[in-house]
Amino acid sequence: MNASSSFNAAPLRPTVRFMRAHPAHWIALGFGSGLSPVAPGTVGTLWAWLAFGLLQPWMNDVRWAWLIAASLPLGWWACSTTARNMRVLDPGSVVWDEIAAFWLVLWLVTPAGFWGQFVAFALFRFFDAVKPGPVGWADRLFHDVNPATDPAAWHKAGFGILLDDFVAAACTLLVIAAWRFFQ
Repeated sequence: MNASSSFNAAPLRPTVRFMRAHPAHWIALGFGSGLSPVAPGTVGTLWAWLAFGLLQPWMNDVRWAWLIAASLPLGWWACSTTARNMRVLDPGSVVWDEIAAFWLVLWLVTPAGFWGQFVAFALFRFFDAVKPGPVGWADRLFHDVNPATDPAAWHKAGFGILLDDFVAAACTLLVIAAWRFFQ
């Protein structure tokens, strides 16, 4: 089955079996958090927050920088592969984008306590869900790719999946920085 015929077939709904079928699916579906039937993006972001807290005792700035930097090409591959296999350009169950972007937010707001992290979580979810201004622009950039006519469509889709969440992270950090500046 080639890329264009797979896109024309019915989209696949992710299941535990689908997730276990390929390592990219595990990553893109946030190790199962993206399988949530309700608000998978929010559940993926909560998973990122929990993982951040669990990893924090063993991490420093250099390790966080390396982990987040490595999450970009790994996430691009995983999101592209999973989107192609699901036959959807930007599946809601793909949550690696929320995970990697929210790790960036948490890393840069640290040493914020629980309430500071909660504000970062709420702002990030607002920007990611509502997609105001630059977030909406970034989200729309790759939604018109056509796998039937563009051989690189799935790679563009994977990049697009990640891009809007990193723009949402930047907007979150900008609001937090402005609030701290004007305090």
